[in-house]
Amino acid sequence: MKTGIYGGSFNPIHYGHIGLAKWVIEHTDLDELWLMVSPNNPLKPASELSDAQERLAQAREATQGIAGVRVSDFEFSLPRPTYTANTLRALHKKYPERNFVLVIGEDNLRILNRWREWEWIIANHEIYVYPRHGETKGSEIQDKHIILLQGAPYFDISSTEIRQQSKKNTK
Repeated sequence: MKTGIYGGSFNPIHYGHIGLAKWVIEHTDLDELWLMVSPNNPLKPASELSDAQERLAQAREATQGIAGVRVSDFEFSLPRPTYTANTLRALHKKYPERNFVLVIGEDNLRILNRWREWEWIIANHEIYVYPRHGETKGSEIQDKHIILLQGAPYFDISSTEIRQQSKKNTK
């Protein structure tokens, strides 16, 4: 079974996340797509994150009824910080019958070389890349396992923008 792992803080989850999840499950060869809510992000300050359980509950509510898409709290039981390579190893151990594929945004592809064990991730997993702003600017990292999601719709929204707007509205 080919299972996509769409990881992130989902801080907050928004229509871009949901729209991409729907598009990926409908237009790729994945059997399932798991939104892997991360309790933390090694590349972001913890002070920027909302409560992990709240983010998990919001993601579950937002994806309710979307066939093939499920929200996972798998990383909540892993040692912190949760690195993608560690998550993938733990997933392979628990679900050896599954073939895991990463689903990431182009912004993450550009910084993939900052991820712990990124070479191992690429060597052992396909990576489906969502182009930001409707086009890809490319990356220094080129590999046959990196697949651009051609034709994916562009969603002009980000969690960062939502948090910034929310701060402005509370002042």
